[in-house]
Amino acid sequence: MSKVRANKLAEQIKKEVSDILLREIKDPRVKFVTVTGVDVTGDLQQAKAFITVLGSDEEKEASLRGLNKAKGFIRSEIGKRIRLRKTPELEFEFDESIAYGNRIETLLSDLNRNNDSN
Repeated sequence: MSKVRANKLAEQIKKEVSDILLREIKDPRVKFVTVTGVDVTGDLQQAKAFITVLGSDEEKEASLRGLNKAKGFIRSEIGKRIRLRKTPELEFEFDESIAYGNRIETLLSDLNRNNDSN
């Protein structure tokens, strides 16, 4: 499969998962979840959805458990909405890039403050 097809499918899945989480999932554990991106394998068999969750570590883990419980429903809805013969297996993973970016920004700010004080 072409990388272009995989990228298009990833964008469609991201849009649909976001919509499903907003409108269809009623699990109270799944709140304040944002889908930041989706990676689809070249053979279109696997899709990894990257998420961020507002809240404590316990709330984040509870949200992930809720998402994993709803994975079958979400996958079937994606298949119906996008009209795929074979819907990719879904996996949810925390997107650590925001926390990583904040950590880098903090380190740079500290470095600048130390340089300014010298």
